[in-house]
Amino acid sequence: MFGRKKEKETGREGMGYLSSLPLRVVTVYVPLVVFIILLLFPFYWMGLTTLKPDTELLDLNRFNPFWVTMPTLAHIKKLLFQTSYPRWLWNTMLISVLSTFISIFCAVLAAYAIERLRYKGSRFIGMAIFLAYLVPPSILFIPLATMVFKLGLFDTRLALILTYPTFLIPFCTWLLMGYFRSIPYEIEECAMIDGASRFQVLIKIMLPLAVPGLISAGIFAFTLSWNEFIYALTFISSSENKTVAVGVITELVDGDVYHWGSLMAGALLGSLPVAILYSFFVEHYVSSMTGAVKE
Repeated sequence: MFGRKKEKETGREGMGYLSSLPLRVVTVYVPLVVFIILLLFPFYWMGLTTLKPDTELLDLNRFNPFWVTMPTLAHIKKLLFQTSYPRWLWNTMLISVLSTFISIFCAVLAAYAIERLRYKGSRFIGMAIFLAYLVPPSILFIPLATMVFKLGLFDTRLALILTYPTFLIPFCTWLLMGYFRSIPYEIEECAMIDGASRFQVLIKIMLPLAVPGLISAGIFAFTLSWNEFIYALTFISSSENKTVAVGVITELVDGDVYHWGSLMAGALLGSLPVAILYSFFVEHYVSSMTGAVKE
């Protein structure tokens, strides 16, 4: 008995050591600091390059590459007033928002039909929709290009608005299927017993409960649309219709001359809308990862 008691006391001492300050520093704070540095360093480097004059960018022997001595706004001025960057930013915002709304609308109907309407083969249909998302865009853009040319949509923003949902809808559908699955069937059945139709159940019950899932799917769809490159490069040729991802790369590179200051300024300004979007809806995004109403 005495030996067992001694072992328990020793165990408590050992667990107490796990909560001690030195161990927390090694296992929690140090990894967090390393993670934050690795995560924020690209943004720091973009901001640094944006504010550096060309002399500091090119002469690394005289100037510290990790600091700026004589900050300048010349690169931002060139980006905003000597290029079509504001138009690229507007094109990207418009295309991303419309593509996201179209994709979420179609994904809600598809996910609800697969998960809540009980019929044979629904699981296989859901799996087939998700597998469609795994098809590489580098393969899909070839047949899509033929359709875009035949419909007369080449070099228009409508070409991207209609082609982006081809990879957004499968992903959003798969995401919402898992969220709808976590909502108890009893809520829906009670509403239908009280006389509600399927459409009323979807609009007044399912969608309000699935708001975190809708926000999560919307964030993913918006981010994928904002950063898409292959379709925007293939279907758009004129400078005024380009998106940020394509315009920065194609318009700020003259042969083998890279305008690094303006390039980094464009990348930094182009990443801000997505970062702001995540910061506003991070709570809904996290809650969507944990499921909906629990039984």
